[in-house]
Amino acid sequence: MIYSKAGLVLIAVNPYKDVQIYGEEFVTSYRQKATDNPHVFATADTAYNEMMNDGISQSIIISGESGAGKTETAKMAMRYLAALGGGNGRIGRKILETHCILEAFGNAKTSKNDNSSRFGKLTEIYFTETGKISGAKIQTFLLEKSRVVQLAAGERSYHIFYQLCVGAPPTLREKMNLKMASEYNYLIQSDSLVINGVDDAKKFQKLVEALDIVQMCKEEQEQAFAMIAAVLWLGNISFQSIDNEHYVEASADEALTSAARLMGCTPHELNQVLSTHRVQAGKDIFVKKLTLQQAIDSRDALAKFIYASLFDWLVEQINKSLGVHKKYIGRSISILDIYGFESFKKNSFEQFCINYANERLQQHFNRYLFKLGQEEYGLDGIDWTKVDFEDNQECLDLFEKKPLGIFSLLDEESNFPNSTDFTLANKLKQHLHSSSYFKGDRGRAFSVRHFAGEVLYDTNGFLEKNRDSLNSDLVQHLSSCNSELPRLFAKKRINQSLKPTISSDTPKQSVGTNFKGQLFKLMHQLENTKPHFIRCIKPNCKQLPDMYEEELVLQQLRYCGILEVVKISRAGYPTRMTHLEFAERYGFLLLETNAYQDPLSISVAVLKQFNVLPDMYRVGYTKLYLRTGQIGALEDRRKQVLQGVIQVQKYFRGHRARRLFHEFNKGAKTIQSFVCGENIRRKYAIEANRCSSYASHLLDEQLASVIYLQSVIRGWLARRDFNNMHNLKQLNLESVKCRRKVGRKISEAKVFATLDTDMPHEQQIQVVPSVMVELQRKVLKAEAILGQKEQENATLREQLQQYEARQLEYEAKMKSMEDMWQKQMASLQTSLAAARKSLAADSNAGQRRGDVVSPRYYDSEDNVSMGSRTPVGNMPDVVRGRENGSLNAVGNLLKEFEQRRQTFDDDAKSLAEIRMAQPTSNVNPDDEFRRLKCRFETWKKEYKLRLKETKARLHKRGYESDKTRRKWWEKLGSRS
Repeated sequence: MIYSKAGLVLIAVNPYKDVQIYGEEFVTSYRQKATDNPHVFATADTAYNEMMNDGISQSIIISGESGAGKTETAKMAMRYLAALGGGNGRIGRKILETHCILEAFGNAKTSKNDNSSRFGKLTEIYFTETGKISGAKIQTFLLEKSRVVQLAAGERSYHIFYQLCVGAPPTLREKMNLKMASEYNYLIQSDSLVINGVDDAKKFQKLVEALDIVQMCKEEQEQAFAMIAAVLWLGNISFQSIDNEHYVEASADEALTSAARLMGCTPHELNQVLSTHRVQAGKDIFVKKLTLQQAIDSRDALAKFIYASLFDWLVEQINKSLGVHKKYIGRSISILDIYGFESFKKNSFEQFCINYANERLQQHFNRYLFKLGQEEYGLDGIDWTKVDFEDNQECLDLFEKKPLGIFSLLDEESNFPNSTDFTLANKLKQHLHSSSYFKGDRGRAFSVRHFAGEVLYDTNGFLEKNRDSLNSDLVQHLSSCNSELPRLFAKKRINQSLKPTISSDTPKQSVGTNFKGQLFKLMHQLENTKPHFIRCIKPNCKQLPDMYEEELVLQQLRYCGILEVVKISRAGYPTRMTHLEFAERYGFLLLETNAYQDPLSISVAVLKQFNVLPDMYRVGYTKLYLRTGQIGALEDRRKQVLQGVIQVQKYFRGHRARRLFHEFNKGAKTIQSFVCGENIRRKYAIEANRCSSYASHLLDEQLASVIYLQSVIRGWLARRDFNNMHNLKQLNLESVKCRRKVGRKISEAKVFATLDTDMPHEQQIQVVPSVMVELQRKVLKAEAILGQKEQENATLREQLQQYEARQLEYEAKMKSMEDMWQKQMASLQTSLAAARKSLAADSNAGQRRGDVVSPRYYDSEDNVSMGSRTPVGNMPDVVRGRENGSLNAVGNLLKEFEQRRQTFDDDAKSLAEIRMAQPTSNVNPDDEFRRLKCRFETWKKEYKLRLKETKARLHKRGYESDKTRRKWWEKLGSRS
């Protein structure tokens, strides 16, 4: 692989070997500028960068012989551009998948190439301002239609025919009545039905996926495949003679039926249009029968027209799918992949047009690299000795010159009704024999000396292919078909025929003239872009890997002008930059920039600073010219300085970013603290309100629970008393029932005894004496037990009456004693409170060390039979005061009062529990109660005496007692 700074990349990699130099790692390497070796990716990267920097559309022109690898190179360039322009998106993938579609319908196997492009293609990729792909457009040139119906030995027709026959699914195969490729006449003209190493079935699956990606619906896909099948079945239509004459008609067989069904017409209609021709004479129309050759030509013309129209329709559908985005701003990169130079054993009209296109592209190559480059040296004041090169302008004049160019003579001969291919050859020899690039040969042949070598052409079929005539009956027939695509093809053909010409005498443009016009338009489009050339070199003619034929390679290098390019590059100055561009790019490398103001001075100073020899550069009026390799040192130094600058900027920006981060972090934390505090305070307030409401609710629930517990306990006590009384009554009732039952049994026994003695003899019951004795004994025993029970009942009733009387007496005594205790306790409490108050008032300036809690009141359950409560005042547990004699005396009195109160309460409760016990208890509650009363009276007298003495001592100091205390019996009265 050789790279020239003049804008040419020479690819000499063997296209028949799977060399892994186009992988994703290479794409990434060239995108990151990690590699700058000559490569198709490097050319695409350069074109993309210049388009983005300069705002100028670019073009990549890929040329070379047939089989040199132009199609694969175009794929690689397009893949790299898709990666740069966002190819992972939908539009990028669509562009890449168009190759699969166009190769299936436009590529075929030739004797020199297994995947030869039989059409020219210009893919124009549009970009937005940001460098993203916004759309694309594909232009095609001169599809080789004759390959559909005619094949040379060792060649194949277009790939789609074989892919459809092998890879179609069963439903589609049945619907279109598809057979194997070996059963179609158009495909078996050559013995080559398969390609080594190629799986047509897998290719068909990839084709269907590509059609789905470009958004072609299943219905449109089936219509396209139906047209392919129709072309194949048209080739199988045979003709038979009628009326023992030379005229024929189509055989009514499977081929005619299948072709008619796929086209949307009847077999009879298709037979009529293929075997007859309508001729209009004035107002009358005559039907003319066709001979066998005429019918075959008509059939083949219909097949070629359908296939060519289908190819154009597919390109239109693809362009609709790749429609330009609205953000397109006029920047584009065009990739030209056109058929290469061809020279076969037999070269026809197609090779003639293909080689003419290559001559035109070589002229564009020469003009840009040789003419314009050397003219630029003279215009910019550079001493330069021109390098001679072979200019192919004279060869182009041989094709294009009017009125004696080959195309002009071909069109002239095509318009003569009686002209033949032989008359065309004679006319070319007659008018062009003086040209050094033309050479007449025997018969219908002639040769042209192209830039890539001399090619011998056979004029057989030139006129017919140049006319590209199609019977109007065939067009009319297609317009009446039921299928959509045939009608669309016919409509387009009719519209083209109705276009107005320059004058009424001007004949319809031929294929050659149209192709020449397309090439002129293409060249004009390429001249408006900055070109980048890639020349593909074919390594060998045997299509084998790892083999280079030196003579073949050298011949291609010589004929395509590569040697002259190398000469100019070595002798000239391929690196050219304006003074302003050079100063802007390398001016910052100067150690002192203040001394230089204009770009020219800066450019010269930079060269001197880096010790560039005077012979290695030239200074022109507007540009600076450098020899090959001189710019590399400047680029390396520039990269080093830029990397250092980037490092300094990185650390500075990092420091600034960290400082700003810390400031922002501190501020954020401060704000967060305030916000968190406010949130916590709000949550606390909400929680406090909730807890206060919950506390009040909880207090209410606890109070309700206490009340409920008290109600349950009191209910249980009441039910227990009631059950005891109920059991006693039941016992009395059972004893009464028992006495009645025994009395009734005795009376019955007496009655039986009376009946036994008083009744007549015949009516008396016969009683056995032993039974009678037993009954009498049981009666006596029952009477004795009954008497005993009556005595026990009488005793129990007397005891019950005594207990009831004693209970009433005891309750009266307890009531009187409680009243007396209440009065005495109240008096003692009043006296004690007054003493405490007097003693507290005598403390230092009213300072207190302790607080006296007001007397508390409590309820205690009394004897069950009494059903009353005994409230007793409750004094505070601890009295804190000054530690003097008086205060200690009062404290001792309080302590003694509390102890005695507790003792008397416990004794009273014990007596109540004893009384509730069994009446047979040995303890007598009355005696114990009297003893308790006696002890209480004795203690009371002693306590009152000590209290009076303490009160007298306190009264001397002027203390007054507080008589506003609440009486404990008042609380008792409020509860009752």
